[in-house]
Amino acid sequence: MNKVIISTDKAPAAVGPYSQAVKVGNLLFISGQIPIDPATGNIVEGGVQDQTKQSIKNIQAICEAAGASLKDVVKTSVFVKDMNQFAKVNETYGEFFKEDAPARACVEVVRLPKDALVEIEAIVVVE
Repeated sequence: MNKVIISTDKAPAAVGPYSQAVKVGNLLFISGQIPIDPATGNIVEGGVQDQTKQSIKNIQAICEAAGASLKDVVKTSVFVKDMNQFAKVNETYGEFFKEDAPARACVEVVRLPKDALVEIEAIVVVE
């Protein structure tokens, strides 16, 4: 097995003992991305839509570091602190995945790292 660790300074550094992403063969497994602005190291201000946007931008940066794009995402898992915010998360998510959207799971959780409102992980096919 050829395992390659993917890392970029255009996405936040890992806040624990894990990698931003791991590529095995043509599959890229992106760790859950919370809405940290990589320039400041802080959670972005605003509500769940701003946080969803930043989480996806972080995924996008990691995809690009691996030679892929958001079009190559085949599966995401979305973790939200409040399922009542699902419509807002969905609206922002849809701005990034307009056509041929990836498979997805969305679950409500009690708490996320740094008290984020959303966290998103992804599986990507890299050609």
